[in-house]
Amino acid sequence: MQTEQMREQWEAAAPGWARWEPVIGAWLEPATLAMLDMAGLAAGAKVLDLACGAGNQTLRAAQRVGADGLVLACDIAESMLQHVRESAQAAGLANVSTLRAAAESMEIAARSMDAAICRLGLMLFAAPAQALEAVRNAVRPGGKFAVVVFSTPAANPFMSQSLQILLRHAGKTLPPPGKPGIFALGAPGLLKSLLESNGFVDVELRAVDLTLRMPSAERTLLMMQESFGLYRAALADCSEEIRAAAWAEVRSLLDNFGSPEEFVAPGQVLVASATVSG
Repeated sequence: MQTEQMREQWEAAAPGWARWEPVIGAWLEPATLAMLDMAGLAAGAKVLDLACGAGNQTLRAAQRVGADGLVLACDIAESMLQHVRESAQAAGLANVSTLRAAAESMEIAARSMDAAICRLGLMLFAAPAQALEAVRNAVRPGGKFAVVVFSTPAANPFMSQSLQILLRHAGKTLPPPGKPGIFALGAPGLLKSLLESNGFVDVELRAVDLTLRMPSAERTLLMMQESFGLYRAALADCSEEIRAAAWAEVRSLLDNFGSPEEFVAPGQVLVASATVSG
């Protein structure tokens, strides 16, 4: 997918992602905290937040580094960055700045950052090696890069089965491991290999289990339709009839998780940290 197409996709998803940010942030909380810990964020640090989205983790990082630190939130979608700026202002955080850029083409002063983070972005990049090169250029030697990606489809059944339904209706298939997609870096060894082959050392990897709890399957469906950018994109070139049929089947699937009183679905992400070599 070309950069401009990617930008349009995430600009379209931005309002919904921002609307559901509190729910998504709570769902990802264990992974977010692990990522910030593994990035070694300390007071006064300058941190790059790559593919920041609506910025829940950006604000968490800004709180950790304090008034003497800085978090530079980078994203391809200006609508996402606007939400980050508004959220930072509302939280009284003056140490957040933004940069609109694709991960592969960031222009950041060399070695100007102490650390970098990326929550649920790296597996979606068309050119992850270029993005990692940009991170290595931006972060000082010895600084940490911490990242969160989804693990395997089997460990994330509600997400993988829903996506498979949408893709089937659209006449498409899941990308194979290693190709851009939600589960691109979840297979054993892939994430570690990607980091090491692109100049990072001392890779540490953790599997973090997540549980999504929602008031109902209906509410879960609405969140997916409004905020899951890749799910929306899967049906973007389909007729309204196909879209309706696809989402109706997803709605039926969601009844298999939890109970009529509460939607409950297991999930899992991988959290990795690595050191920028000298």
